[in-house]
Amino acid sequence: MIAYILRRALYALPILLGVNVITFVLFFMVNTPDDMARMNLGVKHVTQEAIDKWKAERGYDKPLLYNAARQGARKLTDTIFFDKSVGMFAFDFGRADDGRDIAREIRHRMGPSLAIALPVFAVGLAVNITFALVMVFFRASYLDFVGVVLCVAMMSISGLFYIIAGQYLVSKLWHLVPISGFADGLDAFKFLVLPVAIGVVSGIGAGARWYRTLFLEEMSRDYVRTARAKGLSEAAVLFRHVLQNALIPILTGAVVVIPLLFMGSLITESFFGIPGLGSYTIDAINAQDFAVVRAMVFLGSFLYIVGLVLTDISYTLVDPRIRLE
Repeated sequence: MIAYILRRALYALPILLGVNVITFVLFFMVNTPDDMARMNLGVKHVTQEAIDKWKAERGYDKPLLYNAARQGARKLTDTIFFDKSVGMFAFDFGRADDGRDIAREIRHRMGPSLAIALPVFAVGLAVNITFALVMVFFRASYLDFVGVVLCVAMMSISGLFYIIAGQYLVSKLWHLVPISGFADGLDAFKFLVLPVAIGVVSGIGAGARWYRTLFLEEMSRDYVRTARAKGLSEAAVLFRHVLQNALIPILTGAVVVIPLLFMGSLITESFFGIPGLGSYTIDAINAQDFAVVRAMVFLGSFLYIVGLVLTDISYTLVDPRIRLE
């Protein structure tokens, strides 16, 4: 097990390096350090001296990927890419272009993101599995048909519609909860109810339909026919056998998502004014803050790799036949 984890950790290094290179190239294909300086200085007619000073203070006064003026290895190390990338592998994200410490901002904004993501994940998983089990229990009936049609309809609706409709009905029309904003402590509950509810409802269509497909596939297995031949009720077969044997594909989708919960939701946090990591990323993109963008992309890639490792490890818990060699 330890050897497997170490091997996957070594595999992660070239992946993270590749993600870092792609992020760097894509960002600077549409931006230049001069453009970043003009936007951050916030004036219409900025002097070249002010631009050069801004770039020198933040390390953008060097060549991007290759420094022909240097000798030997410094042709590659005395560059913006090297200076901005090496520290991230030690989780030293440095400072944003506006001077704020990125690691501190991540720690501060992680709480609001998790306050939305964890309830959406837990409640949504329970609701989707329950709805799928009900459709499978009444399979080939009108209830199953209506459930599938409802899932397809909900899948076809954009997530923005759920957000806008929810804000209009629940907040503006009925005045049940604030339309946006955030507060600390117990006061945060009234700001989180609506985005959590919308997150759960918007995911029912795709989630329940996917789980229904998994359960129907398990219903055709030989062990299900054997359980029925022994006289077990349909409910016992469904909940004691089918659900248990479908845990591996369920874990594949669930465990991978858990690390990414820390990254927050870009759209939800922006529309509801939640000061989480999702809105932090959107604000950085709008401000062309490369330091924050690369840090969030790197962190998201790292957490995704962690999720894949956790998925493989979790397989051994639900199926003893699986061993990590």
